Amino acid sequence: MTLDPAIEAKAPKDEVKASDRPVVATGTSKRPRRWLPAINALAALLVSAAVLYVSFFGAGSALPALGPTFNPTTGAWTMAADATNPVNQTLTITGLEQPVRVTFEQDGTAHVVAQTDRDLFVAVGYVHARFRLFQMDLMRRQGEGRLSEVVGKAALDSDRFELQLGLLRTAQKEWSQADDVAKIALNAYASGVNDRIEEAKRLHQLPVMFTLLGYEPQPWTPIDTLIIKGDMTQTLNFTDTPLVMALLNQSLGPDLTSSWFPVLPPNAQSPYDPGPYPSQPAVAPIAAMRAVTGSEAATAAALHDRLAALPPGLLATGGASNNWAVAGAKSVSGGALMAGDPHLHLTLPSIWFQLTEDSPDYHTSGVSIPGTPVVLIGHNQHISWSLTDAQNQQTFFYEEKEDSAHPGQYFWKGAWTDYITVNYDIPVLGGPTEHLSVKLSVHGPVIGERGLTTSVWWAGNIPSQDFSVLMRIGQASDYTGFREALRDWRSPTHNFVYADDGGNIGLIAAGYFPLVVGGQPWLPMPGTGEYDVVGTVPYDDIPQVFNPPSNIVWSANQRQVGPAYPYYIGTASNFFDPGYRANEIRSVLSQDRKLSTADMMALQTDTRDFLASEITPLLVEALTNDQISSPEQQARDLLAGWDFRMETASAAASIWWTFWQAYLAETFDTYWKSRNVSVDRSEVNEALGQDLEAWTLHDQSNPTFSKGGAARTAGDVMRVAFHTAFSQLKGKLGSDPASWTWGRVHSRELENLAQVDGLSYGPRADRGDANTPLAAGGDPSTHGPSWRMVVDWGTHTFSGIYPGGQSENPASSWYENRVDTWWNGLYAPMLSAEQAGFAPGAATWSMQP
Repeated sequence: MTLDPAIEAKAPKDEVKASDRPVVATGTSKRPRRWLPAINALAALLVSAAVLYVSFFGAGSALPALGPTFNPTTGAWTMAADATNPVNQTLTITGLEQPVRVTFEQDGTAHVVAQTDRDLFVAVGYVHARFRLFQMDLMRRQGEGRLSEVVGKAALDSDRFELQLGLLRTAQKEWSQADDVAKIALNAYASGVNDRIEEAKRLHQLPVMFTLLGYEPQPWTPIDTLIIKGDMTQTLNFTDTPLVMALLNQSLGPDLTSSWFPVLPPNAQSPYDPGPYPSQPAVAPIAAMRAVTGSEAATAAALHDRLAALPPGLLATGGASNNWAVAGAKSVSGGALMAGDPHLHLTLPSIWFQLTEDSPDYHTSGVSIPGTPVVLIGHNQHISWSLTDAQNQQTFFYEEKEDSAHPGQYFWKGAWTDYITVNYDIPVLGGPTEHLSVKLSVHGPVIGERGLTTSVWWAGNIPSQDFSVLMRIGQASDYTGFREALRDWRSPTHNFVYADDGGNIGLIAAGYFPLVVGGQPWLPMPGTGEYDVVGTVPYDDIPQVFNPPSNIVWSANQRQVGPAYPYYIGTASNFFDPGYRANEIRSVLSQDRKLSTADMMALQTDTRDFLASEITPLLVEALTNDQISSPEQQARDLLAGWDFRMETASAAASIWWTFWQAYLAETFDTYWKSRNVSVDRSEVNEALGQDLEAWTLHDQSNPTFSKGGAARTAGDVMRVAFHTAFSQLKGKLGSDPASWTWGRVHSRELENLAQVDGLSYGPRADRGDANTPLAAGGDPSTHGPSWRMVVDWGTHTFSGIYPGGQSENPASSWYENRVDTWWNGLYAPMLSAEQAGFAPGAATWSMQP
């Protein structure tokens, strides 16, 4: 049987067995775009289409014919109609069984009210597709390995890797194992999406990017929804850390590598689950660091280079999110408080779509991911929840033992075992179909064959019924129901914060915590069976806390447990946060007073750098007796009077940040150069920064500070770094230290999802840095608080905001209408469907079967 080329990459064939951008400071910024007249947006889009095409094909390639773009019936002019916000009207939706009401607030928030659960998800699918169809199609194509079909051979590396990694195979397994409730929801959602696709084709209203790229979207399936979940899982927890550790081991040696990149963090942190912990698990202890061989290092280098060349987002590079809760006993209102702000790639359109969902069995409000049918972060009538990435190690690499005498086999547990092979065809625009064979060992897919054959065990490939879990969370009325729902969550592992209308709070790291039988899981391990993943930490033993005596819980990607925790869950550099945000949050929440909603909002936009508060006083002290010039004295005085807040008008913030980068460089670059370390130091700055913090505070004569045989102390190195930072800032910003404001060297940008620069927002000077609760690492910073939510169960008030808008159409007033509110640290009330009906400017769709 011959498959349609459009779906060939979606189905395995002939199974042999039945089975950020660079961080560069800049003092200039582009003005934020404002899309008012539709004609201006159209002109910009046509130019941007060329930019998008060139980004895939290179400037030397011929641009596609743009004639269809100007067709007044089917071309880009339909953008003007699509940009019109909803008005009161009646729509016929084929997939419905009963009438549904959808009310839109003036800012685009959607409120879906249905008489049956199934119709709820049909309507949500339609609404998502009405405003985000191209975004949804782009995400499913990425995960399914089908980008080359519409953009050509430039996307082949991405498509090959995605099919190798296995998001499609996992989604197919998840669908086959889904329970009836989840199948009803996913099928209904797909029906709603397809109703909109057919309507858009009939009315010539497909989003303009389909016209510019010359294709129409295929029908939506439940597999597509599961793929989008897989996309998010991959972005959050598919890592290359063991490969990085192997390269560092080869260059620095096992002793220095184990010292600088330990399992337990070298600095003081604030775990939210302090114990007591269970007794020692019945697994072999994790071994000490060993030296990697030359062949292992070469293999790791080849695979590391391959992964580094993939498009952004396919490899997790660390995370930053915050959530916390305050019990009723510690709140001004007497009810529990909860706050959450997941830090993700800040895009236009946003990753989120805000809505409420009401039906006989579901009453939830919050944000969903377009392409999926449920609220991921939000509240129902009794409980609220948010999440941060747990950051435990979920990616393990295995070196498979092969022999030319046993082709197509690998040696595992004393016997030669056949690889399973899955074949795919990848349609390529303007070229021949690509044929791909994927080999699977017991550990997972083979993703590297340069040198030693390397397979990857990744928790994202374990089928996880996340939508069933989220639907049960949405129906939970207390912590017992919430916790039991999360028992079936697998990946990605998240810290789920909880608060309810009874004043209770909790936090639990739900998901898969792999148990490895001995070995050294921070390095690629032999695949012969001795060091396999054999299960997960028991659910009752994973990090969790409920109604602690302190009346507060918090997470910010820090290691959740203390050093006595008996299970291996990852190293300090894979990818647990250094802990500065968590320390700052705990410090604020621990104040001896009751807290309010206003306090929660202020903490979400807090710019105090905890690391700076530790190190800056020591730097000022080190400079006290140093021979420094008058301008340098001025810079020192700015630091001495600083409140450690990374505000745009603060010159001390610029001096601190530039100093810290110079301090890292002065301490470690000598080793990088003398030992020819191939890993860019910036990849491991967070881990090295924890070392440097610990030595500066507690071990100022650490031998690492020595250089060229001359002993140096932390104070010596800080003084050198200060002078270096001063020279850099003077050369870049002028001779007056008071003018070196943070806003001149640090900015934030919301990037267009399709990487069309003309449709982005910024860069624009902004507050915060990588260590502040208001996370803003890099310059321009392109990751940060993608959704802020604050809940007060005492007053039953709910507030939220995300940077962007509900529409993906740049000509729509809902494209970026929420950005300024978010940027200014403000919030919008999260109304119920009933409240929205009376809100000024509301419009209602009456959906009929």
